[in-house]
Amino acid sequence: MSFVCSVLSLDIGRRRIGLAGCDPLGITVTPLPALHRRHFKADLTVLRSHCLRRTVKGLVIGLPMDAAGQFTPQAEYYRRYGSRLARNLNLRLAWVNEHSSTWAAEERYGLRNDRTGKLDSAAAVLLLEQWLWEGPALKPVQLIALKVST
Repeated sequence: MSFVCSVLSLDIGRRRIGLAGCDPLGITVTPLPALHRRHFKADLTVLRSHCLRRTVKGLVIGLPMDAAGQFTPQAEYYRRYGSRLARNLNLRLAWVNEHSSTWAAEERYGLRNDRTGKLDSAAAVLLLEQWLWEGPALKPVQLIALKVST
């Protein structure tokens, strides 16, 4: 059975990418199995399959920021990786502040010390819910200049 979805949320990490999707109306957000990362082309193949199967129209990607709202050193990596994914998948893109998303997912879902990827996908759920709550908008892929806090 094919489930139609308009947006795919990604909580990008070095080892895994947490995934979540929502229905076309943005009412129900669902965690999806996390992607255990290999190399970009392999990740892209898996994500392209998700996008085709779920009729994805855009990506929501978390950017790591600190408590003061400044981009962390990892933000540049995630920005480049997310932009590259969106360009290769020919999808529009939205960025969400992912500060404390993993901690919040641990608290909300009781997933402590998870190494299966469930915590990563739970964090992706929170990112997608945040994006929907803030008034969703997807934009063409653009390079944003990041001012990284030091």
